[in-house]
Amino acid sequence: MSSLLSIEEALSRVLARTVVLESESVPVAAAAGRFLAEDVGARVDLPPFASSAMDGYAVRADDTPGRLPVVFRIAAGVPAERGLEPGESMAISTGGAVPVGADSVVPIEVVVESDNVLNVPAPVELGANVRPAGGDARAGELVLAAGTRIGAAQIGALAAAGVAEVAVVRRPKVVVLSTGTELRAPGETLEAGQIYESNAPMLAAAFETAGAQVERIGPVADDEGEHRRALAYGLEADVLVSSGGVSVGPHDLVRRILAELGVEEDFWGVAVRPGKPLAFGVRGSTLVFGLPGNPVSSLVGVELFVRPALLALQGAADPGPSYETARLAAPLRRNATRDELARARSRRDAQGTLLEPLTGQESHMIARAAGADALVLVPSGAGELVAGELVRYLPLR
Repeated sequence: MSSLLSIEEALSRVLARTVVLESESVPVAAAAGRFLAEDVGARVDLPPFASSAMDGYAVRADDTPGRLPVVFRIAAGVPAERGLEPGESMAISTGGAVPVGADSVVPIEVVVESDNVLNVPAPVELGANVRPAGGDARAGELVLAAGTRIGAAQIGALAAAGVAEVAVVRRPKVVVLSTGTELRAPGETLEAGQIYESNAPMLAAAFETAGAQVERIGPVADDEGEHRRALAYGLEADVLVSSGGVSVGPHDLVRRILAELGVEEDFWGVAVRPGKPLAFGVRGSTLVFGLPGNPVSSLVGVELFVRPALLALQGAADPGPSYETARLAAPLRRNATRDELARARSRRDAQGTLLEPLTGQESHMIARAAGADALVLVPSGAGELVAGELVRYLPLR
């Protein structure tokens, strides 16, 4: 056990070998899910002019209360033809440009207009309901920093700031290789000793949610020649992830053949349960992960190491893994020598999020793991985590 790396040490070594990929320019509307390669500043003041926050009337605060003629009606995109003179008002729609000379907008609900004369019964506060030019951002000011993942709100901010295209880090190309003579595609008839292939589609789905472009190859039979051809092909990608064949059995060929193909193994074995027999290495700029064959072990390896690496390749400011905190609903026994990731289901109560450990925590129990939406970190040591205790967990989204 002493030769096994801690989760933190293993992650540090993975990220130390991860170099951000090159960038490309894409239209803002097509940038969802991508990571900014450069800081982006506003092209214009945002908003670009003083605008009304609601439907109402543009006035001078000093003219209120009082009766004011309505001399113009301003719609969004149709500014006033002249400035507002003392003693006047102008009707204005939400988003309309506040005319020169006006300093406030009085809501339509609190005034009465009759025969183009506005009756303002109470004083209006200076600057009320006016969105000042540049109040959100000034031209040239930072809108989003490099490393930001672009979502709906970010696209809205970029578009509002006049940004048409952004430089983003290209998506990493990932090859997922599954190995094992016993594997068959779902839907085929199983013969004695055969099981359905579940790891490759699970891994591909996980990597796509991390922004990767994924290609699946295999299942590859436990044959040295087939392994060599498949692994050599996968090493042309940015990331090669194999599932199975990385332990110490007579048919576990992956690590040896990878070494023969020039892969420098950085480490094998992490002090975590499930997921101990995980291998990581590099060849040139290609990252190589050898995940265990047990599906839950592979899932843990993905969340702890592969997903953060994929996000780091894309320049993520914080590649994770991103732990959250919640209370434990039932006790969990600690492992004396290894950290554990226990599958759990989250629910809400009056005090916040509660995590209920699932029955059946063995590393092959993927059907039971499908009911989980959290991996609870159980630090190594003596005793147990008790019900009600605050624990760290990784959401499974």
